[in-house]
Amino acid sequence: MNATFYILYSNDADKYYIGHTTEPIKERLRKHLSNHDGFTAKYKDWTIIYTEEYATKELAYQRERQVKAWKSRKKIARFFFYF
Repeated sequence: MNATFYILYSNDADKYYIGHTTEPIKERLRKHLSNHDGFTAKYKDWTIIYTEEYATKELAYQRERQVKAWKSRKKIARFFFYF
């Protein structure tokens, strides 16, 4: 089963959201933008800014946990967006 690690960004909130999914990434974004409870519910301007594909859900989840463990917005931005 293929899975995707992804990072979303909300300009209004000036925040990142880090996750993984086995759904098509566009469908997952649609769900983030729909009416639901959760971290992404408050803002409706989330955009996909980064993705990585993995062979399994477990590997994508490991990557999500790795990046979330950094707990540094600057480190995440530097690693993924400033080459």
